[in-house]
Amino acid sequence: MYSKEVIEKFYTIASASVADAVDQIAGKTGYMSYEIKPRINDKKIVGPAVTVKEIPTEEKLPPIHALEAIDESPEGSIIVIELAESDCNVAVWGGLMTAGAVVNNMAGAVLDAGVRDVTEIRRDFGFPVYARSVSPGTTVGRYKTEALNVPVVCGGITVHPGDLILADLDGVVVVPKEHVQKVLETAVEIEQREAEQTRLIKEAKSLRKGLEKYKRI
Repeated sequence: MYSKEVIEKFYTIASASVADAVDQIAGKTGYMSYEIKPRINDKKIVGPAVTVKEIPTEEKLPPIHALEAIDESPEGSIIVIELAESDCNVAVWGGLMTAGAVVNNMAGAVLDAGVRDVTEIRRDFGFPVYARSVSPGTTVGRYKTEALNVPVVCGGITVHPGDLILADLDGVVVVPKEHVQKVLETAVEIEQREAEQTRLIKEAKSLRKGLEKYKRI
C-alpha cells in the first residue's frame, strides 16, 4: 500500500512530530491514549493497519478474524485490535499469535486490551506489541472476533484499514490514509525546524532567544 521509501522515511521521524502534523493536516487528534504502551520492547513500528473488532460472548470460540489477519495480511502490516469496553483484564494477543505474525513478517500489534505470554514473546521473538495492559486471561468464553478490516476504535482513536500506524516510546499515532503524504512532508518540516531551534538554543545559550525565530515550542 505504501512504498518502501515512505515507510523508511516515517521510521526516521518521531511520533511527536507526526502527531503535530496530523493535528495540522487532518484537523483532528491522531494519537492514542497514553495507556497504549510498548509491553515487549522499545522497538519502533511503522506500517498499514489491519483491523480486528472483538465483542462480548459466552461462546468458546477461537479469534477467527485475528487468525485470518495474521495469515493473510501483506508483509509489514500492523494488526490493530479493538476489544469492546477496552477490557484490560483479558489478553487478545499471546505467544502463538506472535509466532504467526513473525513468520508472516508483520511489523507489530496495537491492542486496546491486554497481551500475555510476555516472557515468551521477549525471549523467542522480540515482536513489538503496544497494548493497554498485560494479563494472563484469555478471551475464549468472554469475547469473539466480529469482523476483519472494518473501522475500529483503539486508544480512543478511530482506525480505518490501511491507515498508517506509527508507534514509539512516546506513543501510538494514526495517520489517515488519505493524508499520509502530506503528513509526511509536514512532519519532515517540523523535524527540520526543531533541529534548527535546538542549534539556535545552544548557540544563544538561552531557550527564549533560541525560540525567537519561530516564536513557538
